[in-house]
Amino acid sequence: MNAANTATALREKIVARDLSLTYTNAQTDTHHTVLKRFDLAVREGEFMALLGPSGCGKSTFLNVLAGLTLPTSGDIRVDGDPVSAVRQKLGFVFQGYALFPWRTVRKNVEAGLEIRGMKRAARRSEAERFLRLVGLLEFADHYPHQLSGGMRQRVAIARALAYRPEILLMDEPFGALDAQTRELLQQELLAIWEQSATTVVFVTHSIDEAIFLSDRVAVLGRGPGRVKEIIDVDLPRPRDAALRHSAAFVALRQRAWASLSTELDTRLDAQPQTHALTGADHVRFDV
Repeated sequence: MNAANTATALREKIVARDLSLTYTNAQTDTHHTVLKRFDLAVREGEFMALLGPSGCGKSTFLNVLAGLTLPTSGDIRVDGDPVSAVRQKLGFVFQGYALFPWRTVRKNVEAGLEIRGMKRAARRSEAERFLRLVGLLEFADHYPHQLSGGMRQRVAIARALAYRPEILLMDEPFGALDAQTRELLQQELLAIWEQSATTVVFVTHSIDEAIFLSDRVAVLGRGPGRVKEIIDVDLPRPRDAALRHSAAFVALRQRAWASLSTELDTRLDAQPQTHALTGADHVRFDV
């Protein structure tokens, strides 16, 4: 829990109850259930990670929370209101950056502020504030193609934060980056979040990333998506690289892996040729 929200730590910001989503193919009359009786509560100011194998509904849940996809049944609310009524409270960061290639870095960060009708001088000031926060102010007049992948993702984060969302949804934002850049951005993200009042829901495949960043980890079972287990990450903040080698961190990693391995083993039995595992100290799996 960030320092800005210690007093409201028990207040539920996001509540999903009995959420289900089934896609129907009218041509073949087939059905595919992505979420089934999905229950989750996220506290105000909390950093919640969603961890699970591909196809378990992590990104789909973010889309439902953002109001981009309607559930088949169940209920999801933010501050007690339907998500359709609170979209202005949400910011989104994607794995693919989603920057406008024809706009400068500054103008990309200003995009959401333009939609809100903020005046030009105020937009510029806000954009520069958040570019300074992510260490990219000197690149304000560059274009996305002139930046590295890590820098582009920092622009995307600055753009989302400049909108001042109450809830930040992050869908594998560091998944396409090299390991060193990924760890640096994890630490930068925490430093920014710890100064804010923002609630974060963060989707990842990486056990280490989930533990390092979050207050709690929601472990999802294989599809149709459901919350299998909630793991409390009782580690001190602020966090640094040395924490990853602590006994407490290793114990949490082992617990998360134990919860996930049964889901992965079943999928390995079904499709052994489609899976890859990497380093036991930074577990990642693709399905």
